Amino acid sequence: MVAPLLTEGIGYIAACLTTFAFLPQVLKVWRTKSVRDISLVTYISLTLGVLLWFLYGLGIGSLPVILANGITLVLAASILIMKIRYSRRRPSRR
Repeated sequence: MVAPLLTEGIGYIAACLTTFAFLPQVLKVWRTKSVRDISLVTYISLTLGVLLWFLYGLGIGSLPVILANGITLVLAASILIMKIRYSRRRPSRR
């Protein structure tokens, strides 16, 4: 059986890795304004799922679930908003 402290540590590391995995994508889209290859359906589903996890965390009072999913929600929603916003732009003619 794994010690509770080790299990909790693994949980925090996993939460950090999966949460901040979105940061490079957010930065890339923000810099390049290129969203062509990002799936709208994927990010709608992901954002809604993370929102539900965040609400679940609030319901059970779990700080790790609240923090990880709160940050992930901001990052995923940022990509979703940029996808919608930048997809509406027409390419400039040169």
